[in-house]
Amino acid sequence: MAWRFALTIDPANPSDARDSFADTFTVIDPSAPALSVGELSTQRGDGIFESIGVIDGHPQETTAHLERLAHSARLCDLPEPHLTQWRQAIDTAAAACGPGESVIKLILSRGVEHGPAPTAWVTAATAPGRSAVREHGVRVVTLDRGYAMDVPARAPWLLLGAKTLSYAVNMAALREAHRRGADDAIFVSSDGFVLEAPTASLILRRGDTFVTPAPNGGILHGTTQLSVFAHLEAQGFATAYETIPLTDLTTADAAWLVSSVRLAAPITAIDGAALPVDAELTASINRYLLSPRD
Repeated sequence: MAWRFALTIDPANPSDARDSFADTFTVIDPSAPALSVGELSTQRGDGIFESIGVIDGHPQETTAHLERLAHSARLCDLPEPHLTQWRQAIDTAAAACGPGESVIKLILSRGVEHGPAPTAWVTAATAPGRSAVREHGVRVVTLDRGYAMDVPARAPWLLLGAKTLSYAVNMAALREAHRRGADDAIFVSSDGFVLEAPTASLILRRGDTFVTPAPNGGILHGTTQLSVFAHLEAQGFATAYETIPLTDLTTADAAWLVSSVRLAAPITAIDGAALPVDAELTASINRYLLSPRD
């Protein structure tokens, strides 16, 4: 049965050194109206978010998600989030999660237009079933993202590399992938280099080395990708961040899309060309990703 839990957060001053922030959380009915019509998250997508996988009530990779939330806030000139406060909010939301897989979302908005403070809230809900894509994989198409690899450095105001609420382009890319008969997409720079998927990171295998696109092309640094790399390194594999030409995609020995809720989904085809699938390694990676991790 689907369920939801939500709470609003009264943002704390980053220098507040208290031990408990319980009095800054307000539990709300997630089915009831909660945002002002002047809220900039809905008017302009002016805010940031994180999605945290929860396994049997345990939030996964909390520290990495909070660090990325703070990084996105800096890129967007948002007030610095008080990470201890957010961590306690995550624990409060996770305590409401039942057995199985859930997802917690953290949202920090610039707030009401001309208002005095940002708006912050946390939600928790059952996660959509992803076991099928983990086992059977996904077909992907490549889509031009419309900018060259050097654009993020030349135009930081584009906020490439921040996890913002402005996800309309990402959702449009998924719809285009479906129109082309695929399950997902991989963005490619206009000068022919591999970037990321709309809602996931990409990992390629070449022999005993695993590579992911270097985060210098406006790529969101994936928390799950970082965790998978740590796991692979512990197994004795080499890992690397590289600038990957589009032509290298279909020559990989295997490939995966990885994210906090989907975990590791093997790629079975790219632009119609079949790709080998390592079912045993995929199962091993997902067993690791389903284990408790902080």
